[in-house]
Amino acid sequence: MAVSALSNPTIPPGSLILVTGANGLIASHVVDQLLATGYQVRGTVRDLARCSWMEPFFSNRHGEGRFELLEVSNFSAPGAWDAAVKGVLGVAAVAGVASLASRDVDEALEDSFTCTVTLLEAAKAQPTIKSFVYTSSAWAAFTPDASKKRKLTEWSWNEEAVRLARGEGSPQEKAIPSFMATRTLLEQRIWDWVKRERPYFAFNSVLPDTVIGEVLNPQEQGIPSTCGMVKWLWDGTNMDLLSHMQPQYHVDTRDTGLLYVAALITPGVNGERLFGFGHRYSWHRVEQILSQLYPDKKLPGVKDNGWDQTEVPNGRAEELIRGLGKDGWTSLEDSVRDCAKGFA
Repeated sequence: MAVSALSNPTIPPGSLILVTGANGLIASHVVDQLLATGYQVRGTVRDLARCSWMEPFFSNRHGEGRFELLEVSNFSAPGAWDAAVKGVLGVAAVAGVASLASRDVDEALEDSFTCTVTLLEAAKAQPTIKSFVYTSSAWAAFTPDASKKRKLTEWSWNEEAVRLARGEGSPQEKAIPSFMATRTLLEQRIWDWVKRERPYFAFNSVLPDTVIGEVLNPQEQGIPSTCGMVKWLWDGTNMDLLSHMQPQYHVDTRDTGLLYVAALITPGVNGERLFGFGHRYSWHRVEQILSQLYPDKKLPGVKDNGWDQTEVPNGRAEELIRGLGKDGWTSLEDSVRDCAKGFA
C-alpha cells in the first residue's frame, strides 16, 4: 500500500495526523496504517504511563521519530485539545465517549457531544487541518435482526433504537437500545454542527460494524473490544450473550484502519458516511471457522441465529480502500484466523 496510489492526496505524505484514543483496537490500526502509508502520527491517550509501550512498538515497526504520544485525560475541558491539534493536517477522532453502561440517553448524548464538539472546535481553529474523520457505529444506522429483509442507504438512521430507548421498559431491556440511540443521536447532532458551522476541512464519518482481526500487541492491549468476543468463544465464556447476538457484518481490523486513511487523504471525499461493513458473519460461523483452524480444540457450541439479510451501502468504503491498493474486503475466515493468533 502506498500513497502513490493516489495522484494528488488531500494531505501530502510526511504530514502530521492526529489519532485520538490511539491505544484502542481500531485506533491502533489507524495509527499503523497511517505510518505504513508514509505519514507522521500524533496519538492521544488518557494515561501516558499505561500506554508507554506504544512509542517503542511503532518505532520498531515503522522507524524512529514518526509517532508521538500525548495525554488528553479530560476530553471536554477548555483547551483540552489545543496542543493535540497544533500543526496537524488531519484528525481521526476514534476515542469513544458513549458507554454501554449509560441508561439515560439525553444525559449520555450531552456528555458525548460536549467531548466531541470540543475537539471539532479546536480543529476548526487550526487553519492547517484539511480533513476530519469521526467514528460513529453501525448501530447508528440499524439494529441487527436476521429475520428482516431491508436495504440501508448512506443516510439511514436507527430510529427504532431511539423509540425503544425513550419508551417504556426496564433498565435491562433498554440498555443496548439506549447505547444505540445515543450513537444515532450523537452522529446526527454532529452532522448538524458541521452543516451549521461549515468548517473549511473535509468532514466524514466512519460506521464500523463488528471489528475482527489482528490485534497489534496482545501482550499490552489484551484481546480488546469485539476481538475479545472471539476469545469468549475460545474460552467458553459469556455464551448466553453471544447466543443472543444477531448476525450482521464484520470488518477486518486492518481494513478499518485503512478506511480511515482513505477517508482522510482521498480527494473529493467530503460529507460522506462510510460504512465499514466487510462481509456477513454470525458467531455460529465464527465458531465453525475456529473449529476448522483448531480441530483439537473443544468449543462450547453457540446458537445458530441464521444469516443477516440486510443490504448495506458498503461499496463506497470498499472503493476507497481499493484506491490505496487493497484488494477488497478481507474475508471473515482470514480475520478470525488472524484474531485467534493473538490468544490461541
